[in-house]
Amino acid sequence: MLAGLAQAEDAVAACADTAPWALAEHEVAAALDAAHRIEQRLAAVKLTLVREIDGRGTARTHGASSTAVWLRERLCLTVATARRLVDLAAALDTGNPGVRQALADGDINLEQVRVIADTVDTVHGAAGPEAADKAVGVLLDWAGQFDPTLLRKLSTRILDHVAPDIADAAAQAALEAEARRATRDRHITLSDLGGGRLRLTGTLDTEAAGLLRAAIDPLTAPSGPDDTRSPGQRRHDALADLCRLTLRTGELPENGGEPVQVVVTTSYDSLVGQLDAGILDTGLGLTPETVRRLACDATILPAVLGGAGQPLDVGRQRRLVNGPLRRALVLRDRGCAFPGCDRPPRWCDAHHIRHWADGGATSLDNAVLLCGHHHRHIHHNDWTVRLAPDGHPEFIPPAWLDPDQLPRRNQYHRRT
Repeated sequence: MLAGLAQAEDAVAACADTAPWALAEHEVAAALDAAHRIEQRLAAVKLTLVREIDGRGTARTHGASSTAVWLRERLCLTVATARRLVDLAAALDTGNPGVRQALADGDINLEQVRVIADTVDTVHGAAGPEAADKAVGVLLDWAGQFDPTLLRKLSTRILDHVAPDIADAAAQAALEAEARRATRDRHITLSDLGGGRLRLTGTLDTEAAGLLRAAIDPLTAPSGPDDTRSPGQRRHDALADLCRLTLRTGELPENGGEPVQVVVTTSYDSLVGQLDAGILDTGLGLTPETVRRLACDATILPAVLGGAGQPLDVGRQRRLVNGPLRRALVLRDRGCAFPGCDRPPRWCDAHHIRHWADGGATSLDNAVLLCGHHHRHIHHNDWTVRLAPDGHPEFIPPAWLDPDQLPRRNQYHRRT
C-alpha cells in the first residue's frame, strides 16, 4: 500500500506541475472528472486507514485522548472534522460495503457518503436490516443524479420506497435522529487570523439556525440605493448589530464579576488627535477612527489614559446618552436619522455630532441616532451632520457626491 500511494503521489505531483492551458477544452473537462474520481478513491483509502488506526487504539498508544484528537494533531484538522472522519469510517466498516465500494470506485463523493450512511443508519433502526439494504441501492442510484443537499432532502422520504408500511411512523424517528445528529455536530470556532481579524466557522443545529435567520435576515437588506456592500458584508454587519443590541440590553450574565462590556484603551492625546490606535481588552488593535466611533456607543467603555498611563476616564456616565436623554433622542429621531434608512431606535447608537473628545457636550442638541452601518459611514466618510433650526438632524453630503451639498433628511420616520 505504501508503495502504491507513493506512486500515486508522484503521479499527482507531476500533474500539478503540468500547465492545463495546452489542453483542449474537452481534455480539461475530462481531466477534472479524473481528478475528482481519484479524490474520492483516495477518500475511501483514507477512511479505511482511519478505521484501522481507531481499531488498533493507536491514538491512546501515542498519548492522545481519542482518535479524533490524534487526527487533529497529525493532519492539522479541526476536532469536528476529525470526529466526523472517525464516525464515517466506522459506519462504512460496520454495515455499508456497497457504499464503501462505490466511493472506492469514484462513483460517489464523500459528502454523499455522509448522507447515505446517516440515512441507512436511520432506516436500519426503524425498519431493520432488509430495508436498510434496499435503501443503499436506492440512495446509490440517487447519488448518481443529485448533489448531497438534494440527496439529503430526498432521503427523508426513503422509507416510502423501501418500507411504505411504516413510513409515517418512521418519519418521526428520522426527524428525531436528524435532530440528534445536529445536536452532536453543533459547534462554533473562532480562529485568529492576525491583524485583529477572526474567522467565524461552525455548524448550527436546527433551532439555533432558525433563531439566527430570524434575527439576522431583517438586518441584511441593503440600507439604500447607495449601499455597495456585498451580501456577505451585510451579513457581517448584521451580526455585529446583533452583538451591539445584546450588549445594550444588559441582560447578559456577568463575566468575571462585572457586567459584559467592551473596553478600549487609548491615551487622551491619541483620542483627541486621532494619532494612534486603541487596544481592546482582548489585546487586539483598533484604528483611531474606530476608537472615536466606539466612544459614542453606550455599550463601550473607553479607558482613557494620561501621559503616565493613569486612567483619566473609564466610561464617564455623563458622557453616555442614556436614560431620559436617550428617550428624548428616540422621540425626536424615531430611528436612524441618516437619509433613507429605516432602522428602528433599538438598532441605533447615539452619535455625538461634535465628538466628546473634541469638547462636544452630551446633550440633545449634540446627539443623533445612527444605525451601526451609518455610524461607521459617518466616521469614515465626508458627510456632515448638524441640527437644523427646527431642531431636527440633517446631513450634508460630500462635494464629490453632490456639488451643491444640499442638506438631506430622513423622511422615513416622519410623523404622518
